[in-house]
Amino acid sequence: MSNQPIIGLNADFRAAARSTPAYSYIAAGYFQSVIAAGGIPLIMPPLGDLDSISRVCDQVQGFIMIGGADLDPRNDGFMLHPSVRPLDPVREKSDRMLMAEIAERRLPVLGVGTGMQLLNVQQGGNLFLHLKEDLPEAVPHHDPQDPNHRHTLDVVSDSLVGRVYGDGEIRVSSRHHMAIDEVAPGFRVTARCPDGVIEAIESEMMDWFALGTQFHPECGAASALDIRIFEEFIEGVKERSGQELRVVA
Repeated sequence: MSNQPIIGLNADFRAAARSTPAYSYIAAGYFQSVIAAGGIPLIMPPLGDLDSISRVCDQVQGFIMIGGADLDPRNDGFMLHPSVRPLDPVREKSDRMLMAEIAERRLPVLGVGTGMQLLNVQQGGNLFLHLKEDLPEAVPHHDPQDPNHRHTLDVVSDSLVGRVYGDGEIRVSSRHHMAIDEVAPGFRVTARCPDGVIEAIESEMMDWFALGTQFHPECGAASALDIRIFEEFIEGVKERSGQELRVVA
């Protein structure tokens, strides 16, 4: 019997336009990274009801929440900043229900980009809406002319991100203008850009294997080390699944 864990991935959504129908999609780097790391990807399109989301969660051992456009701050009681380009409401509604279900179940989760921001918000943290205004001295974290834009990273050694990257200069793929402001209770910061912007968080809760990266380890510009984030996540999922089987036995 294969011990490859099934890993759910949420998919993005684009509404119908004049010349194209509505469609759901996901960047190949996400599911290719899961496969390379020893998992089996299960892609979930946006779903409109909690029962369906719950049934999907019954079938997976972990979940990766992908990146994308911006969370709509109005859903968290904030005004819409002019720089914000919100996710399609179909996706955001599904993602928020999904993240709540993942948290309730303590299902292992890796959030990337917007996925990390949602993990933080759902757990009680908040966000900077536009780094150029909120942290004007920050280095560029997004270059519209260069989708492979990278910046350096400072990591905490006793963390999953620290195990992945070790010592030495680290450069990661960056394309965001929002970022974590206040970190959610139960999480700690494990990587920052040298300008102080939070780039990774990890759960300190004993019963929940959860982490997020603001940078994109799945993208085409990712380094050979970046795939190890997915390997560490898959190994953590396997360990949790093994613990559950021993408890049941």
